[in-house]
Amino acid sequence: MTAASPFDIMNTPIETERKFLIRMPDTALLSSIEGVRILNMEQTYLLADNGKSSRVRRIEEASCMKFVKTVKQRISTLSCYEEEKEISAACYAEELKNADTSKKAIIKTRYAFLFHDHTVEIDVYPFWKDRAILEIELSDENESFEIPQFIEIIKEVSTDGRYKNTNLAQSIPFDTI
Repeated sequence: MTAASPFDIMNTPIETERKFLIRMPDTALLSSIEGVRILNMEQTYLLADNGKSSRVRRIEEASCMKFVKTVKQRISTLSCYEEEKEISAACYAEELKNADTSKKAIIKTRYAFLFHDHTVEIDVYPFWKDRAILEIELSDENESFEIPQFIEIIKEVSTDGRYKNTNLAQSIPFDTI
């Protein structure tokens, strides 16, 4: 008999995504894509049980503000169990008391849009002037996909832990903006 997972496997969504380091895209072009969502985020990592990642986000979109808590547990290099829920501003403030002080908050602007039936998310960070991260959400690890032609891929970083936000939060060159 195996130990029970900290997640209810039957009811916890699995997030599968591929991640790419890309040349800095034209943000005016991104902003003009029909249906694009532009989200300004502050992402803070929390202390978490071993094997899990926990974070809260303050997300501003247009004139709306919302707060989200996410807990993830990896099941492969491309997939994880993910529990995500919207929380109140008061709950967000309370969660910040459990921030992992070994990590800085991640600030980014996310451009999210549909492309050939997939959600594409491009994260632009203030500490990089020449590159950004593109993530594409998939229904399974073997699903085929396309990336918009106007995107210049530097390399795939899906399996390179250095490009996970939790690791960027430990090694961001904050003094070079």
